[in-house]
Amino acid sequence: MSSVAGPSTPSRKRSKWEGDAEEETRPASPVRRVKQKVTQPPPTSSSNSNPGQHGSAPPRARSKFVPQRNHHPPILSSRSVYSYERLNQIEEGSYGVVYRARDKDTGEIVALKKLKLEEEKNGFPITALREINALMTCRHENVVNIREVVVGDTLTQVFVVMDFIEHDLKTLLQTMPAPFLQSEIKTLLLQLLSAVDHCHENWILHRDLKTSNLLMNNRGTIKVADFGLARRYGDPVGVGGLTQLVVTLWYRAPELLLGATKYSTAVDLWSVGCIFAELLTKEPLFQAKNEIELISMIFKLLGPPTHASWPGYSDLPLAKSMNLPSPQPALFRQQFPHLSANGLDLMISLLTYDPAARISAAEAMEHPYFKESPLPKHPDLFGSFPSAAAGEKRKPKMYKSPTAPRAADYKIVTEFDIT
Repeated sequence: MSSVAGPSTPSRKRSKWEGDAEEETRPASPVRRVKQKVTQPPPTSSSNSNPGQHGSAPPRARSKFVPQRNHHPPILSSRSVYSYERLNQIEEGSYGVVYRARDKDTGEIVALKKLKLEEEKNGFPITALREINALMTCRHENVVNIREVVVGDTLTQVFVVMDFIEHDLKTLLQTMPAPFLQSEIKTLLLQLLSAVDHCHENWILHRDLKTSNLLMNNRGTIKVADFGLARRYGDPVGVGGLTQLVVTLWYRAPELLLGATKYSTAVDLWSVGCIFAELLTKEPLFQAKNEIELISMIFKLLGPPTHASWPGYSDLPLAKSMNLPSPQPALFRQQFPHLSANGLDLMISLLTYDPAARISAAEAMEHPYFKESPLPKHPDLFGSFPSAAAGEKRKPKMYKSPTAPRAADYKIVTEFDIT
């Protein structure tokens, strides 16, 4: 080794990912190349070119349900995150940090979501795999578009690249001077229902619908984002059922609050009903501090559940230890005095106790509320607003909603807490 120092080059932290890549691209040794050049003798008449010929080897068995090897798409390496120029941080959630960035090749502005992998001990998290799979499955004009997955210097630096949208609905509701018009609310609600119906048609539950996860551009189009809690559903549901640690508290359906481990698309529709109410009043419908307070607020608005309004209520794990208040009528009309009769009927259909009786997204899109005056406004006629995500003028937030549930630091309600 020479003692003369060569020209200095900037050092960069090397990762195992890069080491694996170098091993794959390193030229083969001369001995290996010689072995590869050895060819087999030409087949004779007794070779196995004709499987039916006597003495030939039997064909290799292969399932008819498995396509040929050459039918699979090629596996390509992910691009580097350094293909993008970081501009600013947009927000940080339970499962990732979102940045605004610029593609250095095309100049396009995108959103980069860095997955939180630093504390993972069991490999790549299933929540991230579900999110990427759900976004790739649910291609829809009202679902945020995933472009690619890029990587950084280490195995914990994985980014999901998505289209950049100027606003999230929560921030927009807090900063806009007046609520949306009825015609605009109908347009936004129809777009949300269309996206939810598309997800459900593809057997995907979002399980965290809320205004901060609804993005809106300056052309009146909203897109459902943040599929960190999404998963495929159907039969069988798996050992132990589905977890109840889903949906941000203020938008969580009553069956989840009472410990249901078998649920379906109705949990998303309850969240849609809460979003509908928030669009009308600019305030979340149930601003509870904990599950017990949320259950009390739901009982106050809808009245306590009965066997008629919720036939399966008594079978839920926490129902028997629940002390129900005295019967009282629902307070929907007092809560939404300016909503039309059809609008109130849609609200009640979304915020229904019995999940089996709760309206579906496809049925909700055909509701008479969307056919009465004023009709839904065309998205191009919406006004534009300064984009907080792009670093433009921002006003202080008036309230802070709870984050999505994370199993590592979450406490489930028990019978002891209720009694």
